[in-house]
Amino acid sequence: MDRTKFSDKSPGRCVPIPTLRGTDWAFIPHPMPPTWEIDDSIWQLLVEAKEALGTLNGIGQVLPDPKLLLRPLQGREAITSSNIEGTFVTAHELLLFEMNPSEPSKANDKKAEWQEVHNYSKSLEEGIKLLEEMPFCNRLIRKMHSALMHGVRGRDKMPGEFRKHQVQIGSSGKFIPPPSPEVEALMANLEQYVNNSESTYDPLIKSFIVHYQFETIHPFLDGNGRIGRAILALMIYKWLGHASPWLYMSAFFEKFKDEYMDSLYRVSAEGNWNRWISFCLRGATEQSRDSVNRCHQLNRLRKEFYSRVDSKTSRTYDLIDALFSSPVVQVASLKRRFGVTYPTAKADVQALVSVGILQEISDFKPRTFYSKEIMDIAYRDEAPLVAPTAPEPPSSPPDFVV
Repeated sequence: MDRTKFSDKSPGRCVPIPTLRGTDWAFIPHPMPPTWEIDDSIWQLLVEAKEALGTLNGIGQVLPDPKLLLRPLQGREAITSSNIEGTFVTAHELLLFEMNPSEPSKANDKKAEWQEVHNYSKSLEEGIKLLEEMPFCNRLIRKMHSALMHGVRGRDKMPGEFRKHQVQIGSSGKFIPPPSPEVEALMANLEQYVNNSESTYDPLIKSFIVHYQFETIHPFLDGNGRIGRAILALMIYKWLGHASPWLYMSAFFEKFKDEYMDSLYRVSAEGNWNRWISFCLRGATEQSRDSVNRCHQLNRLRKEFYSRVDSKTSRTYDLIDALFSSPVVQVASLKRRFGVTYPTAKADVQALVSVGILQEISDFKPRTFYSKEIMDIAYRDEAPLVAPTAPEPPSSPPDFVV
């Protein structure tokens, strides 16, 4: 790591470490809280982000069943967060895998990628459940990491445990996180800061400060980026008093991945908190508006589906609602779910096919059906997202891969 890139405004220090190629340098961030003072340019961005988030939470609370629309948003988050790490899975692949999940037999099995993305959703669900009985703490983070790494590549890398070895970010080591003996103390300090109610920063800004610190510490051998983004979603949910975790930032971070990585790096190298926080606040605004749009569209589509069907039975409505949680179905699974005979479940599916709610996935056995309209709204890329304005040229090649 080139320590000459780190100025005297850096919120940390570079220390020498031994490596196979000789002495190198690692970065140890200063303990929280930071000494950064909010720039005047931040306030308007904060107002816009909080307004957009308030609208999103309000929409979520008036939906007939928020969970039916929350699940597609979480599925998209799992896919996009994994994309940032170089694991590319389509929504169809993920949903088909989730119908009958099983652990991969070998590391290069395509199923291993599906399992990784599926585990992100499980980790997020684990965090939501744990927050009902405990505050944000290292125990919660470790449990989420254990769920993320269960049965996948990296399961040999101490799932649920802070690392005992040195890691580097990027193949060339442009950024090297703290030596492993520093991790426990740094994470203990971060836990204390997270639960300090006397923070001088707005909760939304504080959540982005914590995200930076977590990614900089890089406490695990693998999965730091995904866990960090999942924790970010949960912090925003809890600290802003939302009814559900509605805001997910990974799509924005993936869309502007170079700036995401470079902005993190610039905090460490230059103490440039303004660039990082501005970027995140713009992202919060854009993703809030995007989620509001998707919620409106999904809710309208749900009502339209109701109007299309001839049979107005409660089971028909329940079947339609089930599609918003998982828009891929098989007759046998519906038979089990609704406790009906196979011919009845098959007739229900054919009724939805006849009015265009479902269509069959060709050449797939057993016969499988999906709702294209739900998939298009829930998982498509919403273009264009608004990029941060007038980005500065990178001070060094972006290589902050998290």
